[in-house]
Amino acid sequence: MPRFVIQEHYARSHHFDLRLERDGVLVSWAVPKGMPEDTAKNRLAMRVDDHDLSHLDLVDETPVEGVSGAVKKSIWDSGVYEAEEFGEDMVIAAFKGERLDDRYAIFRTGGKNWLVHKMKPSGED
Repeated sequence: MPRFVIQEHYARSHHFDLRLERDGVLVSWAVPKGMPEDTAKNRLAMRVDDHDLSHLDLVDETPVEGVSGAVKKSIWDSGVYEAEEFGEDMVIAAFKGERLDDRYAIFRTGGKNWLVHKMKPSGED
């Protein structure tokens, strides 16, 4: 199964990077507020350049000034995913990680802007 990683990243701003293994690269989005936990709320995701597979386990342990215990880049979650759909404008996938065990839709809203939506489990209204 293809792998995924979500990195917590302190750069110009604090955000999360969602990366999905596909065709020898990591298809990537910056997700400012992280993956949604509620099926009623979507989260913004911005499509960024594909990354090399070496980013699957990339961490930067440089401490973040003023944020106790934080480092510049850490792995928030990782695991495998199964894509139900993986197109130019829509990805629907089931994630199996340490933290995530859910289905998500990631869909383009315009340009590099996408939304991440946590889907209800199959059979729920």
